[in-house]
Amino acid sequence: MRFYLTTHKRHWIKRTDVPLFLKSEHFAAAATLYPAKGPYAVDSGGFSELQRHGYWTRTPRQYVEDLRRIWECVGPYDWAAQQDWMCEDLIIHGGKVGKNVFVGTHLSVAEHQRRTVANFLELRSLARDLRIAPVIQGRTVPDYERCVDLYEKAGVDLRAEPVVGLGSVCRLQSTREGAAIVTAMAAHGFKLHGFGFKILGLERVGHLLASADSAAWSAHARRRPSLPGHTTHKNCANCLEYALRWRTRVINAIPTQHQMLLTNRSAA
Repeated sequence: MRFYLTTHKRHWIKRTDVPLFLKSEHFAAAATLYPAKGPYAVDSGGFSELQRHGYWTRTPRQYVEDLRRIWECVGPYDWAAQQDWMCEDLIIHGGKVGKNVFVGTHLSVAEHQRRTVANFLELRSLARDLRIAPVIQGRTVPDYERCVDLYEKAGVDLRAEPVVGLGSVCRLQSTREGAAIVTAMAAHGFKLHGFGFKILGLERVGHLLASADSAAWSAHARRRPSLPGHTTHKNCANCLEYALRWRTRVINAIPTQHQMLLTNRSAA
């Protein structure tokens, strides 16, 4: 299993060889891109897109162009997530959490799944050479099973895919419901990636995942004093040293039989 440190700081790519997870939009907006020092994967930024707009503002062709530029300038990435449609209630129905406003797509879970599969098929037709990972979406175990069926009917063999993203489980990961979803999908033999997995989720189902990512370090740092000597900032919510220390603590807190699965670097 590979544990990616999620960050919006794209220049960290040249500062550490720890696996990083970065949004494609942060690369796309950059005038200068730096070669990667270590492994990394690319997030399509779907949660932010659907939260703010209720639809994708970037076309599949634009996304492919962004991914090609990233590949050529930063270096080969492990994989890039497709432009999927999350199925969380807030994404579908809209609402507000703190200062975060969700406009809502006002579509059904089934429609989100249909659009997710259709997007993957389009991306693959546009760029079969790029490492684009399909994502399974749903709300309940039967939902996810139906999404798997949609992929199979479309001729996509998810078992043969190097990575299969497991969407919409971030807020469920430490619950029985979340564990049931991960367990059911892992039973198919998929090499699953868990988006936004924290320590409780990794303790429960980390052994069933091929990889996971988390940005929880930033919120963790925002609620605490800066590290000793870090006098130039109010907190360490954007600090690489804090993020690396946090990642080490997370890995060390995972049961011993799972720790051996969390590699700092590429096995290659």
